[in-house]
Amino acid sequence: MATRTDAPTRREQILKEAARLFAERGFHGVGVDEIGAAVGISGPGLYRHFAGKDAMLAELLVGISGQLLTGAKRRLAEVDGGGAEQVLDSLIEGHIDFALDDRPLITLHDRELDRLRDSDRKMVRQLQRQYVELWVGVVREVYPGLGEPAARSAVHSVFGLLNSTPHLGRGGSLPGRGATAELLHRMARGAFAAAGV
Repeated sequence: MATRTDAPTRREQILKEAARLFAERGFHGVGVDEIGAAVGISGPGLYRHFAGKDAMLAELLVGISGQLLTGAKRRLAEVDGGGAEQVLDSLIEGHIDFALDDRPLITLHDRELDRLRDSDRKMVRQLQRQYVELWVGVVREVYPGLGEPAARSAVHSVFGLLNSTPHLGRGGSLPGRGATAELLHRMARGAFAAAGV
């Protein structure tokens, strides 16, 4: 989700590789030595950046939940006055960017959320609820006849659709990124339209 163009920090490199490895082999299937090797440092060298694998997992899952919420708020502010339709399109685009660019984090969330400490898991859930409610408000502006429970259900359904990207295939089996993003966007809008009828 980052839009920065400068080189990632060592900490960001570690998190990216940890997410990839945890998604591929599971949290317990990866050791600190493997994560370190993936970024060119010794396993024990990771402890200069993180207290351990649990801390990496927490930063990954709490971090992405916070980034999604912050990004959605930024998109809302950027299209201020642009109308609810434009805001909804912008939110969908932002979530599609996440879903296509951070596929390992989706897998990681699905498989490993229960491994977080209670306080970290509660933080993830709190950030996610705020993210959902932001969407619900926008969806209800676009489809005023849609009740709050139905709008919330539609938002969760669209997230399920967009977050299915880890299961879409690998490498050359997908159309180009632009075509995939466009298809996902049309499907998301179609789901909201169907709910709003």
